[in-house]
Amino acid sequence: MSKYTEAFSRRMAMAGLKPHHRIALGVSGGPDSMALCVLTAGWKTAGANVVTSENGGLIDGLLAIIVDHGLRAESKEEANVVSHRVSKMGIRCEISCCDWPSGRPKKGHLQEAAREMRYQIFQEVCAQHQIGVLLIAHHADDQAELFILRLSRNSGVLGLAGMPFTSQIFPTYTRSNQEVQVNHGILLVRPLLEFSKEDMYKICQGGSKDWVEDPTNQSPLYARNRIRMVLNNFSYSKFKFELQAIISACRITRTYVDQIGYSLICNAVIIKDHGYAVIDLQILCPLKIEDICLMKFLSLVLQFVSQRKRQVRGSAMKLLMDYIRRFPCKNSITAAGCYLCPDPGSRGSRVLVCCFSDDCALPLKMEFFGSHSYGQEVHCAANELEKIIEDENSYANHLVPDASDVHFLDVEHNLILTEAKRLNIISEPTYNSILALQKQETTYFRSKTETISDSESKHGVEIVTPFSKLLNPGQFCYFMDRFILTWNLKNKIDEDEYPGLVDYEMDLSEEARRFCCTYCVAGHNKIHIKLPEVRHMIESDWLYLAELSKYPLSKNFPHYEVKSVNGTKQIMDRTFPCLHYASVSAKQALRKLKSIPVAARRSLPVLVNEQGQLQSIPSVNFKHCPFLMVHMEFKPKIPLGGGHTSFV
Repeated sequence: MSKYTEAFSRRMAMAGLKPHHRIALGVSGGPDSMALCVLTAGWKTAGANVVTSENGGLIDGLLAIIVDHGLRAESKEEANVVSHRVSKMGIRCEISCCDWPSGRPKKGHLQEAAREMRYQIFQEVCAQHQIGVLLIAHHADDQAELFILRLSRNSGVLGLAGMPFTSQIFPTYTRSNQEVQVNHGILLVRPLLEFSKEDMYKICQGGSKDWVEDPTNQSPLYARNRIRMVLNNFSYSKFKFELQAIISACRITRTYVDQIGYSLICNAVIIKDHGYAVIDLQILCPLKIEDICLMKFLSLVLQFVSQRKRQVRGSAMKLLMDYIRRFPCKNSITAAGCYLCPDPGSRGSRVLVCCFSDDCALPLKMEFFGSHSYGQEVHCAANELEKIIEDENSYANHLVPDASDVHFLDVEHNLILTEAKRLNIISEPTYNSILALQKQETTYFRSKTETISDSESKHGVEIVTPFSKLLNPGQFCYFMDRFILTWNLKNKIDEDEYPGLVDYEMDLSEEARRFCCTYCVAGHNKIHIKLPEVRHMIESDWLYLAELSKYPLSKNFPHYEVKSVNGTKQIMDRTFPCLHYASVSAKQALRKLKSIPVAARRSLPVLVNEQGQLQSIPSVNFKHCPFLMVHMEFKPKIPLGGGHTSFV
């Protein structure tokens, strides 16, 4: 066991992990995850200051998460058996059962849907226990299976690099009453990637631990199972060694490309608090960058602005490459949920990247949740995760690949195997064996037995609030995964708003300050509050502001007529205090709007009443009523660059 424990400790140190850190384990009960439990428990207890007596004999700071998918009749009993075995190792366990709101996933999508649900549960449980690190038991044989699978799907070198050693995963939705904080996500670590499947069995046997086998892993219906069965027939070590060698070469290339991509982001991209990005083409120098690095850079930027999980590929990427190579940029395009155009005043030397807010192209996405607080434990977990990532980056910086060590930068995806053979990374027999595996899986993939009818949509677990867009007071709204929005009513006008209202002859007495207008566009009183709706900003919104800012000051005007966003006219008595305030607020908002490019304004959230009239544009501090309190914060769920990833 010593060689396994030493290798495991080395990999944990590479990940920046130390025995005192709080860690969760994804445990299925199979030989892989049980081997992970054996090694992690040994590594934890070998560290200093590990307290077990106060926790009923359990290892401090270690939690095993067992997911009962509920897809087989015996799954509940198996989960309990696994929990008992893991608990005997001194590891605290938590069993989580899957809830399938849309019903059991269809057979062809079962493994994918189960994986999505499993990782969703992992994130939930880690958040509940303030744990920032999750260990997964993927190993070298899993990487080999994934390599053949992606090769048969025409993946390029970045896809063939397989699963990263560490990566951050971020929740795709916000649970009700969950704390909203700086989004560090969860650090996913795969410390067993240099171990084989045979090693997993040896570790379990060395630790005297039993395991369970999932019968669905033997079904040829699933691609990974088919590939695994064929790979098991290759018993000679040279093939497996060379297969891992080509994967390693792909990983080195991926590490190099990632580094270039992140460097370009740091130097050539500016992110604005209004949710858009500016690319400086003079700094970027797109003509001097390899295609693969430029594609990675563009994909990272557009994924951040659109907050989509899918990478930019195919015709969309070709369109982007052609666009960004032109200098200076003079036209506009839409691609991958984004709108790109020249930055005003830059003469095409800078490109504006905004979220494309056309509802036909990008459905309006909002999530609603209750009040939140920033607890001390949340900040402690975030700080611990920051330190772990910092330590790993410090280690990885010593392993920066040199350009001369990168082999596949300008190689077409269908020629990677040929290039690997030319470089003597793989031999002729291994080359032929991999080609045969690729051809077999490609043929199976294209065969009619796996064709899914158009009526069968992909089963995914996406939790988005499908109900009304109405926002209750004190409730929080995550708008398009980038803005957090909330509102409430105040009992009096804030003192910092007085100066702008004095010129409008508003009554600023104590009685007036406590007065809540019942006739303005916000339309609230003590008995009834009209709830606002949330939507994108549209062109008529700033036209409405322009008209509202022309409010006549003369006392000869007994009333004021103004057009609403939907084109209807509304007459308001000029003595209403809110009309005075709205005019002042509109003038100030128009000045701020001038600093925001027109294209970027379209993705900003606004609050409107039942008639479609503006209540507030939080990004420019426009409010139609002085007693309305609106707060908006730019807090994208997934950070620029997609978070930390390491392929060491």
